[in-house]
Amino acid sequence: MIYEILLMLYVVGTFVGLWFVFKKAGVAPWKSLVPVYNFVVWVQVCGKHWSWYIYLLIPGINIFMFLLLVDETAKVFHRNNFWEQTAAVLLPCVYLPIVGFSDWKYEKPKMLTKEEKKEAAKKASQLREWAEAIVFALIAAVIIRGFVFELYSIPSSSMERSLRVGDHLLVSKLAYGPRVLMTPLALPLMHNTIIGTKIQSYLDWPQLPYYRFPGYTHVKRYDAVVFNFPAGDTVLTNFLDGKYTYYEAVRAFGREAVIAGEAVHPDYGPLGDILVRPIDKRENYIKRCMGLPGETLQIINGVVHINGHAVENPADVQFYQKVTFAGNYISEEVLDECGMTQEDMTGAFPLEVNAQGMPVDSNGNLCLVMSISSEVADNLMSSGYARKIEPYYFPADSNGALYPNVIGVVNSVDNYGPVHIPAKGETIKLTMENLPWYLRAITAYERNTVEVMAGKIYINGHVADSYTFQQDYYWMMGDNRHNSQDSRFWGFVPEDHIVGKARWVLFSWDSEHGRLRWNRIMRDANAH
Repeated sequence: MIYEILLMLYVVGTFVGLWFVFKKAGVAPWKSLVPVYNFVVWVQVCGKHWSWYIYLLIPGINIFMFLLLVDETAKVFHRNNFWEQTAAVLLPCVYLPIVGFSDWKYEKPKMLTKEEKKEAAKKASQLREWAEAIVFALIAAVIIRGFVFELYSIPSSSMERSLRVGDHLLVSKLAYGPRVLMTPLALPLMHNTIIGTKIQSYLDWPQLPYYRFPGYTHVKRYDAVVFNFPAGDTVLTNFLDGKYTYYEAVRAFGREAVIAGEAVHPDYGPLGDILVRPIDKRENYIKRCMGLPGETLQIINGVVHINGHAVENPADVQFYQKVTFAGNYISEEVLDECGMTQEDMTGAFPLEVNAQGMPVDSNGNLCLVMSISSEVADNLMSSGYARKIEPYYFPADSNGALYPNVIGVVNSVDNYGPVHIPAKGETIKLTMENLPWYLRAITAYERNTVEVMAGKIYINGHVADSYTFQQDYYWMMGDNRHNSQDSRFWGFVPEDHIVGKARWVLFSWDSEHGRLRWNRIMRDANAH
């Protein structure tokens, strides 16, 4: 409700200010209330060329032009102080009414010739011009990045081959509705650290409550969604990228050892200090939505089932498959020719090794388990390099590596669940058996306390046999199914963690071969 009130005050303040600004400029005030036409008149009041109105029609640019019009309004009232103009741009809903109710005199700007414009430019301070340009650019960039769209690059192979390492995406914030900045005091254009350092780029206080403006669509199955990493609320300073999480460390070494700084990973080394991050400053992840609020999801032999029915896999999904080769030798050049990436090759592993150290199957044939797509599998078979390709399923795990991360709960990445995904307003009966699946949502995401005493569940100190969820949750999975840390490992993605929808691949750089992937430019990021 608070954000609806603030938005209303912003709109009302701007229109009230324009009413009196128009009146002072000798323009009929009612024109300030007519949508679209009011901007045409406003451009004229500021003495700007009619082309400014065209710019106001272009999404993204129109935000910048609106702020420029506020600045130009200050100038036609001879308010040329740099800091005052900056304040006007930051709070036009306050500044325009101040202009309207003040005794400042309006002076209709003179249309200058080219020569007069050049002379005026010489008189203007170059430093002042640069300062104004930087301020306006930063304000516009922050608004556009926060509420319209953001650029995002694919850092890992978890979405191969649908979205590839080196893809640079345009992520729409408007699709699901722009999310209000929950951490407002932060360095512009930086996510959670100052570029190139581990220094925090934001202040933890103040924190604003979650609010999302209406979008033009909602999260759908198969959408490529960017979201804040749910398990990234608490991180280790030596693993800020989420490569190794605080919760994995706690399960491996115990909470006391991690907090005391005594735990040392055998491969990665010291864990570093513990840092708690607000929701919008957690790492950005991108996965495909496979389960929606209110649905029951189960994975059977790698196939996702929703409410008991199998759903189609994305076209470019990758699985580990057992590849039996036709010859006794296979080169990286051959695998590259068939479409495998270097990371795919690095992730391959043998089932057995013969005396010569070669990967073989039980019959002595050259054999590797490799993460490949159906396209690569077809290439390997049609080229004659492979004689047989068959699915490989990972064994069940009961040591807590998979969500709900409880020892004794048996699941595998290929045979998982069933798990019911909570929906906003849905009441779920709680039992000792299903509590682990919903415990993190109830406590970490919806900020309740849960205790179990004498076989009873207590929520916020009261006995509870059910719980009504306050927001929607989603089940996200990578298309590279055996090389993806996703909901199978850390559970549900809450609605308030959703950042936006990946829309297009603007361009794609293949770092392995040092070239552009021309066939991926302006590709639909949600093609499946």
